[in-house]
Formats: sequence, C-alpha cells, structure tokens
Amino acid sequence: MKHITLLTLLWAACLTLVRAQSTTEYNPELETAWDANWITHPAIKGDEFGIYLFKKTFQVNEKPGSFIVHVSADNRYKLYVNGKYITNGPARGDQLHWRFESLDIGPYLAQGSNIVSAVVWNFAQYRPVAQHSVRTGFILQGNTARERIINTDSTWKVLKSEAYRPLPVRLNAYYVVGPGEAFDGGAYAWDWEAKGAADTGFVAAKSLGPGNPAKGLGKYGIVPPHVLVRRTIPLMEEHLQRFKAVRRSSKDIDEGFIGGSTALTIAPNTQLTILLDQGQLTNAYPLLTFSQGQGSTIKLTYAESLVDAEGRKGNRDVVENKKIVGNSNVIKPDGGKNRTYETLWWRTFRYVQLDIETKNEPLVLNDFQSRYTGYPFEEKAVFETQVPTLDQIWDVSWRTQLLCSGENYFDCPYYEQLQYTGDTRIQCLISTYVSGDTRLYKNALQSFHDSFNSIGLTQSRYPSYDPQYIPTFSLVWITMLHDYLKLRKDDGTVAGMMPAVLSVLDWYEKRLDANDLLGNMEWWMFVDWVDAWDSGIPPGVGSTQSTTISLQYVYTLQKAVELMRRYGYPEQAKHYDQVAKRIQGAVNKLSWDAQRGLYADTPSGKNFSQHTNIFALLSGTSSAERSAALMDKVIQGTDMAPASYYFSFYLMEALRKTNKEDQYLELLGPWEDMLKKGLTTFAERADPTRSDCHAWSASPMYFFLSMVCGIEPAGPGFEKVTVAPHLGKLPSVKGAVPHPNGMIEVSLKRKGKSGVEGTVQLPASLTGTFRWGQQTLNLKGGANSISI
Repeated sequence: MKHITLLTLLWAACLTLVRAQSTTEYNPELETAWDANWITHPAIKGDEFGIYLFKKTFQVNEKPGSFIVHVSADNRYKLYVNGKYITNGPARGDQLHWRFESLDIGPYLAQGSNIVSAVVWNFAQYRPVAQHSVRTGFILQGNTARERIINTDSTWKVLKSEAYRPLPVRLNAYYVVGPGEAFDGGAYAWDWEAKGAADTGFVAAKSLGPGNPAKGLGKYGIVPPHVLVRRTIPLMEEHLQRFKAVRRSSKDIDEGFIGGSTALTIAPNTQLTILLDQGQLTNAYPLLTFSQGQGSTIKLTYAESLVDAEGRKGNRDVVENKKIVGNSNVIKPDGGKNRTYETLWWRTFRYVQLDIETKNEPLVLNDFQSRYTGYPFEEKAVFETQVPTLDQIWDVSWRTQLLCSGENYFDCPYYEQLQYTGDTRIQCLISTYVSGDTRLYKNALQSFHDSFNSIGLTQSRYPSYDPQYIPTFSLVWITMLHDYLKLRKDDGTVAGMMPAVLSVLDWYEKRLDANDLLGNMEWWMFVDWVDAWDSGIPPGVGSTQSTTISLQYVYTLQKAVELMRRYGYPEQAKHYDQVAKRIQGAVNKLSWDAQRGLYADTPSGKNFSQHTNIFALLSGTSSAERSAALMDKVIQGTDMAPASYYFSFYLMEALRKTNKEDQYLELLGPWEDMLKKGLTTFAERADPTRSDCHAWSASPMYFFLSMVCGIEPAGPGFEKVTVAPHLGKLPSVKGAVPHPNGMIEVSLKRKGKSGVEGTVQLPASLTGTFRWGQQTLNLKGGANSISI
C-alpha cells in the first residue's frame, strides 16, 4: 500500500464553499400571515418515513440584485437554486416555535428560466430525539410581491424518492441521532434539481394550508400544526475537507482518491475494505463520487475510534488489531458516471471504513471528501503560556466545544445531539469567553424556557420530542440565567423568565421535609456519573434526605435571590433567602461529621462525596474557618465519591470560592491523560467511555481565561471587570477575552518570588480592578501598566 504523501496532506486543507447568505429583511406584511402554503405529496399521510423532491421552474426578466425568501420544512430540507446547494434547515424548535430561515438567493438566479428545489425528508419513528415533527411538509414564502412568484402552492411539483430506506442503528449504547441510510442509485432521479431536468414521475404538490407566523395567531385560539418563528441564530458554517490518511486496506490501492488527484478503480467481482482516518474528530456530510459499478455495494461505517476484541478503545491513534463499530450507510451504484452521494444528515467520525463488493462491472471511486458543519463560532480569545501541553488542551477543548455546537448545543455529537442543561451551562461560558457570541447561549435559555410546563420544571434536554425531567437540571438552568446576567446586558430576556424560575424553586420548596432537608423527590435526580451511585443519583434520594441536592438547591437559591432583587420580586427574595439559611442550618446540624471534617451525603453520615462538600463550599454553608481545610480534603478526594469530568467544573469553582486558584493547573491530570491516549476531543468519562467528544469536558478553556488569566465580570452586564490572575507555577501568561466593547488583554509575568508585572489593556469605555493577593489596582479604559 502506498504511504500518505506531503501532497495528500496539503489536499487535506479546507476548501472554500460558497453559500447563500441569511438576511434580516422581513416584510412587515408577513408578520401576521403568509400567502405561501405548506405543501406535501398528495399520496401520503405525512407521518411515515419518506424523502421528497420538490421543485418549481419560474422566469425572471432580469438578474435580480436580491431575491429574498423565507423557508421551512418538517422534518428537514436542503435547498437548491439552479442545481446549486444553498443551505439546509430549519433550525430545530418545536410545534409552537417552528423556525424558518430568511435567505437571499438573488446571486444564484439568472435572467430567464430558473429552478428552485428542495429535498425534504421525514425520518418518522427513526428521527432524532431532538427532532420534533407534526407532518411532512415544505414551505417557501417570497418576501415581497416580486418574490412571491415562487411561493409554495399546487404549482410546485413533487416526487417521492424510492431510493432511500432507513438503516436503524444498533449499538450497545444510548444512540438517538437518527438512522443510517440505504441508498439505491438505480431508483434515484439523478440531476432532478438541475435546470431543464425532466419531470418524469413528478406530480402537483398538495397544499395543506397557509403558513402561520406567531404574531398572526389569536382567532379562535386554535394552534396550527407549525407556528412559524424566525431563526435567531446564524446559518451553520460549512466547508469542504479531506481525509488525512488511508490507515489500512485489504488490497494495494492508490491513495490519491482521498485527495481528489486520482480515481480508484476496483475490478469486477472484488471485495475491498479501506479504513480512512480524518486525523481528528469531525462533524460532516460525507461526499462520495463514483462511476460505473452497477450491482456493486458500498458500505460506509463511521466511528469516533476503533475497538479491540474486548471492545476497549485504548489509544485512539492505534488501528492495529482493532475493528470499527458504528453507524453506517449503504450505497448501491446505478452504473452512471460521476454520481455523488451525500448523506441527508451529517455524521460524526474520525474513522470511516469502506466495505466494497463489486459484481460484473468495475467500480470507480472518483473522490471522497466531506463537508464540515457546525455553529460558526469564531475563536477570538487568546491563551499563551509557552507550555505545549496547555496549548494542546486549549486546542482540543475548542474542538470539543465546536463539535458540540450546531443549531443548539449538544452533549455529544455522535450519540445524542441533545441539548442538556448540565452540559449547556459549561458550553455557554466557554463560547461566550472564547467567541463573544451569545446568540446560541440566548437560544438555549429560551429553548429550556419553552420546555417549561405544568409540572413546574424545565425539561432536562430540549428540543426533544421525548420528554425527560432531571429536576437538578432545572436548577442548573437558573444558574445559567445568573451567568448570562453577569456576562451580558439583556435584562428583558432574564426578567421574562422569572415566573418559571419561581416555579422551579417552589417545586423544590414543597419537597422540603420537616427537618428542612429535601426528602422524597420524583423524576431522575441526577447529579453526576459516579460508579457507586445508582444512575448518577446521590444517596438519600427517595429514602431519607439528600444533603447533596439540598445544598445544590441552596447554591441555586442564592443566585436566584440576586435575580429576584434585580427584577422586582423583593418579597420572594426575602422568603427564599430565609429558606436557604434554614437549609444551611439543617445541613450543619445533621450532616457535618466533625471527626472526618466532611459533610455527609445524608444525615445518616454513611456516605461521603466530593459533590456534597463542593456545594457546601460554593454555597457558603461551610464556615470560613473550616473551608480551607475542607477544600484540601475535597482536592485529595480520599474515601469519598469522586467528581467526574463533568462535575470537575464545580470542583474548580470551589477552588475560586476558597482562594486556592493557584492549584488549578496541578489538577489537569485527567485531560493530560486523554491527550496521551490520542483523543482529539475530550471524552464523556474516563475509559471505558461511550462518547469520545462530550461538551462538559471542555471546561479548561473557561478556567484558563477566567481563573489563570483571572478575567471576570464585576457585576451585571460585564459593565466592569475584575482581573485577578492565578499563574500557579507558570512564569508568564498572555490572554485575551472578547467583551461587548472590545478585547480585554493581559500580558503578565512573575516579578521576583511573589510579585507580578505586565500590562492589562481594556476597551476604552471599560473600567475595573486588578487584584494580586491582597493588593488591588484600579484599571481604566486603554493600557494599564502593572507592577506589584
């Protein structure tokens, strides 16, 4: 087998992909009613699996400078103009918040005849858990009278594609991101979206009724199938990318096909297996171009890593004596030339295996690449220490963050693609600190608020058609709101969610026992993945009382009281402040073990965990006199249930609370171990782990900036800043964080044994305080010289 060449590595560089731009233009006339109709295939019920091809040919007298349309579908769509891919959507929501995209397709139109087309699919019972659905449909609304010539109605044509069938994914793990696809090229209407394509098999679309924007509702109070609301986040970033290497092949092959330089011809009646390595984990639409090969079968299998005979992953770079296990697609070529197959939904992979079997005709693989997709976060923050391991942790954390960010935040891209509150709080802090972009953060806050219902809690993950309640995650949602208040000036958003905040707090208050600890609580009272706990539930839940969750409630109450005082709830603030103090008194009376110097997980004192003691520190339940020693015991973690990668976020926050931030860099051993194992993103848990990419494990980025560089908001809206660096054993650090008014930049180095010197640069309108040990300096807008 030929080895990878330098030229192939150069081919792996990202390629430019030109796409239509989203637009903010929206005709006010459309705010209350759309002229366009939802359309579907006339021969379907609308709740079954199916892929549908919609198109309309139309004329324009001259090439327009702009041509704005608003588009949505159920479940999903990909839009094309004159055969060119434009974008996909809609951004995920629910029936009452069904998103539509606003696009300017003018640059893709020509004078004379044009065609606009869309592939729309409904994965029905196989759809991702994050995907709500009402019934199969597509809608396109022109912004003004000029664009309305292509409004969806019965003049559109539609074909049900018989080329697809679902491939359910069967893995020994919770997997809910949708099916694989079996694709029969012989049954596909190739080039159907191109100008001049034949309409064979197409029929007139069936109209289901007009589009209903949210502002247009009210008459009779009847909820339409889809309440249309504008997309609040940008379109996803997309660019072409190449595989890094062929790692093994069952026969000698020319590897140039993965770089696009040469085609790979596979002889008739041949079986061939090729294992490709992307070099790092990615989210992308695979793009396989092939010719001939009628009767052949191509199976593509995608995996984060390979496993040995016992199912162990080991070092992720190693492929010897390992196999691939994962979701897959199966393609049957039709014998035509230069056919390109692209999955309907993207895949997560580092490794892709091609299992190929040809029949009587040779198969030519012309090219194989992929189109990366993800939220368009821009890495604006800077963290430099001249320590290579920290640089690598930064890079891998950011890749983890990016792969867990799409139309909403994901816990993990491969297995779930669900926005869980526990993960999302950490992601919001990272993305705000690194990019300055809070649109996905605000979208997450709103999504969880949209999930609120009569139970009195937010759902633990949303969007999701399968309701799940983790009441502790409702508490995390409140802390997310508090974080948002500190980072951005957006009182309207937070104030509008306060009734739901009060409802969550009331749900917990009703479950306080006579001794002021939380007793029997329903639903999944998850705190952290701890081997000794049942499904992540700490001791005491459902049997006695839980000190752990009682203290998490106190921690949240303290943040919620600040929100109440700011947004006009003084009586509730006074009440919940007293509730928090009562619980703290009960915990100190019933759960403090003086002999061990620890808080027990229950009043019985039989179980101990880092988690309970972390919340005791974060909530100030532990007195100042005992907190330093308690923090030391928590760090040592001896004879207590340990925090996972996820809960290490709260462990590090406890360092901040107890002024032990200089120990932070010494606690990065788990992340260093993951790097040594070849992970290119950070995993869900220590091996054996399900997911190799899990959002909650990317927290080092946030702490590098907020703790090591020490950049934090000093009050609501980030209107002032505190810079309190903690270099640990580092001789120097440079960092920068985007602020709404500009960049906050620090460049510091140690001065003597205990001092510091350097500069802090603030945006012109920002002021703050620099703190080093017990000494403080006032900071003004512009350059500040530091010498302590």
